[in-house]
Amino acid sequence: MKKSKRISTTTLFKVFIYVALVSLAVSIIVPVGWVFMASIKENQEFYGNPWTLPDGFHFQNFAEAFIEAQMGQYLLNSIIVTVLALLFLLVLALPAAYVLSRFKFFGSNLLNGFIKAGLFINVSYIAVPIFLLLLGWDNVLQDIIGQNFFLDNRAILALIYASTALPFTIFLLSSYFETLPSDFEEAANIDGAGYFRTMFSVMLPMAMPSIVIVILFNFLLFWNEYLLALTIMPGDNKTLPVGLLNLLAAERAAVNYGPMYAGMVIVMLPTLILYIIVQKRLTEGMTVGGVKG
Repeated sequence: MKKSKRISTTTLFKVFIYVALVSLAVSIIVPVGWVFMASIKENQEFYGNPWTLPDGFHFQNFAEAFIEAQMGQYLLNSIIVTVLALLFLLVLALPAAYVLSRFKFFGSNLLNGFIKAGLFINVSYIAVPIFLLLLGWDNVLQDIIGQNFFLDNRAILALIYASTALPFTIFLLSSYFETLPSDFEEAANIDGAGYFRTMFSVMLPMAMPSIVIVILFNFLLFWNEYLLALTIMPGDNKTLPVGLLNLLAAERAAVNYGPMYAGMVIVMLPTLILYIIVQKRLTEGMTVGGVKG
């Protein structure tokens, strides 16, 4: 009787898990699929049943979004900022995480404490101070050389993105480095490899699953970031989220929905492509990272 009751409870739990997963998948796939479908509809098709399939492929929506709404320029700006931010982040975070996780020295615990404290700092709280700081530096440069440098600069925005993501990235990478056995470092030391050679040739390749997770998470963070991009980029170098909201406001006022949804697809498509590419690596990183070496 107890065995039958236990089997029934297990079956109900599995059914609940499957229903929850299917419901979650449907809640994600249906809106995304609807946006893709709406992006190729003509404007008059939106006034009927919103769930009907498009009569044809109206790719003029994408052309209008790219050219007239300048989404192509915003897309290029986002690509430049995101790639630079990821490069800055990896160059700074990888050595820092390796040293803090594998070596003990005077002040290492204090540094780890500062980094963990940075996890609790929300970017929205420091957006205005960052803007005022950059504005002050630009005013000084304006008086000296007559030009601005810090505001509306894609490299500066990328550097700020990387700086704000450092605490989480170092914490994540350090946690992974701590799970790696020290035998490989000892073997590299016996072969005459120095600290830098050991880190780049031995430890970083072993930490590649965790690095892929860091790249994916921070790519999504940088790609979709809006507040800092709106505050620090007041000129023509707007990123894609800022340009998308401008497009949504303009097309909604003009009752022109096709280019509006095409702009949404332009924002979503790179993230979907990246996730498909690194999906296997992402799964490996989540499973291997939880195993102690």
